[in-house]
Amino acid sequence: MSHYDLYAIGNALVDSEFEVSDALLKTMGVDKRHMTLIDTPRRAELLSHVKAITPRQTGGGSAGNTVVALAQLGGKAFYSCKVAHDDLGDFYVKDLQARGVDTNLTHTRAADGQTGSCMVLVTPDAERSMCTFLGVSAELDDAALHPHDITKSKIYYMEGYLAASPTGLNAALKGRQIAKEAGVALALTLSDVSMIQFCKAGLDAMLGDGVDYLFCNQEEAQVWCGTQDLEEVRLQLKKLAKMVCMTRGPEGSEVMTADQTWHVPAEKVKAIDTNGAGDMFAGSFMYAIARGYSPEQAAKLGNHTAAAVVSQHGNRLSLGQLSAIKAYALPALK
Repeated sequence: MSHYDLYAIGNALVDSEFEVSDALLKTMGVDKRHMTLIDTPRRAELLSHVKAITPRQTGGGSAGNTVVALAQLGGKAFYSCKVAHDDLGDFYVKDLQARGVDTNLTHTRAADGQTGSCMVLVTPDAERSMCTFLGVSAELDDAALHPHDITKSKIYYMEGYLAASPTGLNAALKGRQIAKEAGVALALTLSDVSMIQFCKAGLDAMLGDGVDYLFCNQEEAQVWCGTQDLEEVRLQLKKLAKMVCMTRGPEGSEVMTADQTWHVPAEKVKAIDTNGAGDMFAGSFMYAIARGYSPEQAAKLGNHTAAAVVSQHGNRLSLGQLSAIKAYALPALK
């Protein structure tokens, strides 16, 4: 019997979210809508541009957002990641624990270094541009894995951002092998266009001979497949996974298998901040799948929660918000 609905591995980052203008984003030299890895000097430079803006600070990291969403919906989740013995690391550990996520961090933390952080720059059109300082998360390795817990999980989920870290990629692949040998379903998110452009070999390794669930947005899918033609994109993606979830913003989401495609309309909302939308969709989708809902029903729940998170500032929803969505959305799906 499975102990966890989801076991995930990814970067542990504390998000600092700033509301900025497009002009300021251009002045800062930040690539809009995408994630860019930065070092300490670049981080200091960027922070100098926003010192007059008070940021919102939350726990973050793509897979971290996903496991929190699943846990707050009522699922059981484990997260393997790495933080330092510093204030941000303490914040991150307490945040996971408060949200009901089990983690290796109660046993394994870096002795030196800084906990990873991400500057999330949100423009008036709701787009988020991320500048990520990995800190000790760049040194995530297989010491963070709990093999026994992987084998007792329903789904093993890999964050595509780990393709940028040799040790992180190795840890993800080691966990993948453990999961596969134990018959645990495999899942991967492509994470960001930058990963596809610069770290595709790592993503290919995580895909291996295929996964059970693949998550991506439309832009990532088109860049991966090298075409804007959605019909060709669908044909190519179906070869990578048993089930593919492609989010399309206001167009909703699509769930594809070899034999069927479900087009699930989006909720009609005013987007304020798209940070965390894909992570929220993935966590909600896997929660519903683990509970026996159909792929179409799982995507409907994912659309509900993603719509809620883009309607506010911040990358996560509160327990109360998710409980309310669960109360009205899930019964309607049966």
